[in-house]
Amino acid sequence: MRAVGLLLLLLALCGSGAQGELQETETTKTTTPDIWAEVRALREMVDLLQRENSERKVAFYTGLTDDGYVGPFKTDTTLKYSRVFTNVGDAYNPSTGFFTAPVRGVYYFQFTMGGRQAGRMGVEVFKNNQRIMWNGETKEEFGTEYLTNSVVLELMAGDEIHLVLSDGFSLYDNTDNHNTFSGSLLFTL
Repeated sequence: MRAVGLLLLLLALCGSGAQGELQETETTKTTTPDIWAEVRALREMVDLLQRENSERKVAFYTGLTDDGYVGPFKTDTTLKYSRVFTNVGDAYNPSTGFFTAPVRGVYYFQFTMGGRQAGRMGVEVFKNNQRIMWNGETKEEFGTEYLTNSVVLELMAGDEIHLVLSDGFSLYDNTDNHNTFSGSLLFTL
């Protein structure tokens, strides 16, 4: 809708410039608008709209590792999903394991975790360093097992989401991507 308004403005400006200079009279003094200044301003507005639209395209899909066992560790450990398959909008940082919301909106996140050895596997979901969900299980015997969960969150621009492997818990991953983390922007607010 904004683009239509901008085009109408451009047409109006072009039309006013095509009529030539306005006549000056003794009682009124008018000048021709600087059409190039108006075109530059319009171009800046279009560029701004394009940047805003590009920030609204947010989706990522990652795999944890292909190195085998992860954990158990003696402390809670932020998971860094290093196998990035999709990262539209560059909101997920594989170096830190953090997703940072580029705009205020409602986001959908999903994670799958897999484990092979007997023991505990579990993942915590954090929003701005506050735990909002924990999902885990104790496995009695060796064998691959999976858990999947998802969450829909309202985030402000700059809010961060990351996953943590709880202390004493472990996961297993390889090129089959048993452990994944993904998310997308549903709509802006």
